Formats: sequence, structure tokens, C-alpha cells
Amino acid sequence: MSSAAAAPEGPALRRELGVADAVLVGLGAMLGAGVFAAFAPAAGAAGTGLLLALAVAAVVAYCNATSTAALAAAHPQAGGAYLYGRRQLGPVWGYVAGWGFVVGKTASCAAMALTAGAYAWPGHPRLAAVVAAGALTAVNYRGITRTAALNRALVTVTLGSLALVVAGCLAGGATDAANLRLQGFDGYGVLQAAGLLFFAFAGYARIATLGEEVRDPARTIPRAVPVALGVVVVVYALVGVSVLLVLGAGGVATSAAPLRDAVAAGSLDGLSPLVRVGAVTAALGVLLSAMAGVGRTTLAMARDRELPPALAAVHPRFGVPHRAELALGAVVVAIVCVADIRGAIGFSGLGVLVYYAVANAGAWTLPARTALRRPVAAVGLTGCLVLAATLPWASVVAGVAVLALGLLLRAAARAR
Repeated sequence: MSSAAAAPEGPALRRELGVADAVLVGLGAMLGAGVFAAFAPAAGAAGTGLLLALAVAAVVAYCNATSTAALAAAHPQAGGAYLYGRRQLGPVWGYVAGWGFVVGKTASCAAMALTAGAYAWPGHPRLAAVVAAGALTAVNYRGITRTAALNRALVTVTLGSLALVVAGCLAGGATDAANLRLQGFDGYGVLQAAGLLFFAFAGYARIATLGEEVRDPARTIPRAVPVALGVVVVVYALVGVSVLLVLGAGGVATSAAPLRDAVAAGSLDGLSPLVRVGAVTAALGVLLSAMAGVGRTTLAMARDRELPPALAAVHPRFGVPHRAELALGAVVVAIVCVADIRGAIGFSGLGVLVYYAVANAGAWTLPARTALRRPVAAVGLTGCLVLAATLPWASVVAGVAVLALGLLLRAAARAR
């Protein structure tokens, strides 16, 4: 079923990104989403088991990353798990992955725009979110090299801000080692929290969806994915331990901005404004990368007529799927006018876990060049299904309904 050499129908995208650029795209997509948006609801679910939930999410993410990297090397075109599922498992499974990704990540884009708006302009967060979504749509429209250049700047600022958070927590004199004790949590809560935190690790999919825009994808993507994931796991663990030492699980769960509050609780509270800056840059970095990834998956689906073929257009000058980018920008702007950030995280998590479940199933069908490929794919598939099932019930019901609606629309279109 492998078709690594198969050329995509329609105009091709430009291969302009190297390993460093691909790693930074993944970092921009992951850093910030979990730290600034998902830690609080995850702490509410897991309590003192928050760090265990982070470890579970990281293991599932590693399995998914390994499967994704293998598939991306075999199929170096745009589309991610949509393309892999279609070629390895069949068109229906490819559509399930692609639809789950597009819908889930569109919700994620709205959540990140609202996060940026809430920190940048607390008095008018929705207006700021609209401005952010519009501005980053324009950046993506101008070409992948501009996207990568802005992403490098955002990742640099975000890493610096998170380093200040760790320093402010550990050196502020407000830490209590008792806050790290494991007590009063249950396994179901840990799994639910892991599903929510998985929202934070899903960014490496953006590297794979850019498979048609990296140089030597068979070498670049398998190297970039684990590097980006490894950096993020270390950063999240450091930040998670630091914030828990100050606030405890209960404080994290009830805080609207736990990183800011953890720094403000100590003697280095003067660093709090810098945390706000870091939150804005982190949210913008995730939004930028997510919009690029959704645009490329939309392009791949439109090429196969799983979405309107007009969305498959590639700009002759900028070499990007400009119609898909503009359509996505318009939808995100519409959503931020009515969206709720925390609800969007659960909804996005379900769509992305379905996406990676298809990726792991596809990786199982690849030639087993290493002894661990199929066991890793099996663990990843099982983990995705378990975490999806343990998400908050409202997110599960809404996500399943939207996935079913997508399949019904596809069936109706095929019938016509």
C-alpha cells in the first residue's frame, strides 16, 4: 500500500524547510498550549496525580510520534494521518483522520486565539483574538518561510518566558515539597487528565502535515519529530513541578492563570508581567502552526475531493494552499466570537486522538523494519482509544456527533 513516490494531484508545495525549521514548527505547535491552557483542567481531573497524567500523555505521544515519523518517511506529501490512513487503510479511514484533525484543530485554533486575546487585552479578549487570527492568517498566506521565521521568534520568546517561570517559582521562596505527594487521586482522573494534556503534545503532527514542504522528508521528519517532542516533555515536566511546588494541585486547578499566580506568590513577583508576554507568544505560536497544519490537511483532502476541490488551489507566487488558509481563518474568526476555551480543549483532544489512532493503525501495516515498530503502534493505538474514552463526557458526545456528521456528509456527497 505504500506509495512514497506517488506525486500529489494538482500543484505541488515548495520544499524549503530543513531539520531545524521542522523542529521549531513542532515546538511552536506544542509549547504553550498545555502549559497555559490545559494544566488547570488537567489538575482538576487528576489532583495530585497531575505529573502521572503528564507522563501517561508523554508515553502515548511518543508512540504516536514514532508511528507518525515512519509514515511520513513513507509518504512525504502534505496531509499527515489523512494521507497515511487513506493509503495504508483505505479512503474511509483516511477521511475519519482528516475530518477529525480539521475539526479538532480548528477548535484548537479558536482556543489559542482566545488565550492570546485574554492575556494580551483582558478587557476585550474576543476582539484581540479576532485580530490575532486575522494577522496569522495573513502570515500563513504569504508563504511557509515567513511562517517559519515568525515561528522561530515566537518559540524563542516562549522558551525564555518559561525559563523565568521556573526560576521565579523555585527561587521565590514559596515552594512546599509536600505539594508533590501523591494522595487522593484515582486512575480514571489520571487518564482523563492525560487526555486533556495530550492536547499539549499534539503539535508534532504539524511537522508531518508539512511533509511536502521539507527538504529530504524521509530523513528530516523522522529526526525532527522525536527531537521536538523530547524538548517539550522536558520543558513541561520542569514547569509542572515548579508550579505544583508553589500552588499545589488544588491551586493549579482553581487558577485561571496558574503560571502567573505561581510566580506572583513568591518574592520574584515582578516577573509576572513577563509570564503574560510568554502566554501571548506561546498561544500565537501554537495558533500559527496549527493554522498551517489544518491548511495542509485541507489541501490534501480537497485534492482527493473529500472536501470542496476549490480548496486544493496553491498560490502561484507564495506556494501555499491560499484558499484553504483563508477559509480556515474565516471559520476561526467566527468561532472566537462565541467559543469557550476549556470546552474547546476537550473537543480538540477527541478529534486529535482519533487522528492519531488512525495513524498508529496505519503504521501497523508498514513493513516492520524494526522489532519495536508494531508493538509501539499497538501501544499508541490503545492509548489513543483509552484517553479518548475518558475525556469529559460532553466533549466525547460532541466529538462523536461531529465525526458521525462528517461521515454522513461524505456518504451523501458520494451518493450524488
